[in-house]
Amino acid sequence: MTQIRERKADHIDICVNERTAPGYCYWDDVRFVHNALPEIDADDIDTTCWLFGKKLEFPLIVTAITGGFKGAEKINSNIAEACAELGIGMGVGSERAGVTGTCPESYSVIKEFDVPLVIGNVGAPQLVPQKSKDLFSAEMVGQAKDLIDADVVAIHLNYLQEVVQPEGDTNAKGVRDAIRALAQEYPIMVKETGAGISRDVADRLKGIGILGMDIAGMGGTSFSAVELYRAMKVGDDVRTSMGETFFDWGIPSPVSLHECRGCGLPLIASGGILDGIHVAASIAMGATCAGVANSVLREATESAQAVIDKLTIIREELRAAMLLTGSANLDALAKARHVVLGETRQWIDAL
Repeated sequence: MTQIRERKADHIDICVNERTAPGYCYWDDVRFVHNALPEIDADDIDTTCWLFGKKLEFPLIVTAITGGFKGAEKINSNIAEACAELGIGMGVGSERAGVTGTCPESYSVIKEFDVPLVIGNVGAPQLVPQKSKDLFSAEMVGQAKDLIDADVVAIHLNYLQEVVQPEGDTNAKGVRDAIRALAQEYPIMVKETGAGISRDVADRLKGIGILGMDIAGMGGTSFSAVELYRAMKVGDDVRTSMGETFFDWGIPSPVSLHECRGCGLPLIASGGILDGIHVAASIAMGATCAGVANSVLREATESAQAVIDKLTIIREELRAAMLLTGSANLDALAKARHVVLGETRQWIDAL
């Protein structure tokens, strides 16, 4: 468990201090058509949404960031306090460490706050038998849910990270059936971790009982990049090279959202969301709500108020975008006129 604790601490340090995202911002390719005569009052704009039966004051979730080492307790506490104050959702990092006894309080601390939607987190690779590695059983998934009183548990698909990580779990056969079985026992969603979900994968997932998906596309934190820095630190030339090669592997977030929007499930759009216009763009392209992680990580290491301040800016930018598109509520925003340009347009046209 010491290895897991050190790895999680490394991830936070790298995400705060190193470049872990591609240089291109795909969400900036989504541009709204300005409405010069919106005919709504800003004070009347309704930003509320419902996801998994829970009401959010505006369509945003601070998605999975961390847990499993001592410093994570402060980070998760600050995020939870902010999410409770602003009435939005929160997820935690992979709970394997907490369930197996490594700093469970770094996760359970969020139960001290009234967060309207809490999302647990379990890794897909650990759901199938691994050579000389422990299986994360259905009972343990239940323990992960109980550890934070989660409303839904996200099964994260992180094979890009696993193939670069020296200690990675790369057996993927049987994961879909394992998710299907879990969805019969628990409220389950599926999330990617920075490489996006394609249309065919969404089609394979939508009928197995899951409640929704976080497409988590390329454009935000690349866990290939994160593992690159870890490999460099220990002088692992092979993994360093692989991290560099796969730095920008994946489906750009807005492209993944475009691919999945017809699947019939609620979608969370994360991966490179930096501001309120990006949140608005995700709604216009078919998401139920957006997700941020690294965008608030530095603030989360400081204080709850710093997180509140950052998220408040995002909320007010979203409200401004809604006014400037004449969108009185999120249903109207979902129909707002927009264009898709640049590399994102090239991707969509090519697909």
